[in-house]
Amino acid sequence: MPKKAETATVASLHGFSPYKEKKSEEYMNENQREHFKQILLAWKRELMEEVDRTVSHMKDEAANFPDPADRATQEEEFSLELRTRDRERKLIKKIDSTMERIENDDYGFCDQCGIEIGIRRLEARPTANLCVDCKTLDEIKEKQLTGG
Repeated sequence: MPKKAETATVASLHGFSPYKEKKSEEYMNENQREHFKQILLAWKRELMEEVDRTVSHMKDEAANFPDPADRATQEEEFSLELRTRDRERKLIKKIDSTMERIENDDYGFCDQCGIEIGIRRLEARPTANLCVDCKTLDEIKEKQLTGG
């Protein structure tokens, strides 16, 4: 029984299992960069497929309902779908810029303080560009500025 539970937790982001670090392995070596590159490419591919599905869905479902309530419901559904796609479009841009960081050997290091972000944090959020400490400070500053 523990084997099944163990197998279920191994499946990670987009079908990739977590990276297994080897002892005395250099941080952000070629294998690690390639691992994250494959995760990012798979993620981008999934997002692009979702965009294609949305376009075909909206074409297929577009109808001129005589009932104003039905029309309003359809318009609200389309609006929600388009907002979701817009967020995904922004995420695709972020994935592309992260891919550039990998190519330039800047990936995996904090933009603010320069320390290692860490494999586990990158597994959780492959587009992360701040370490946990800097991200926490940013969030605290934002709360102070917005009063939230």
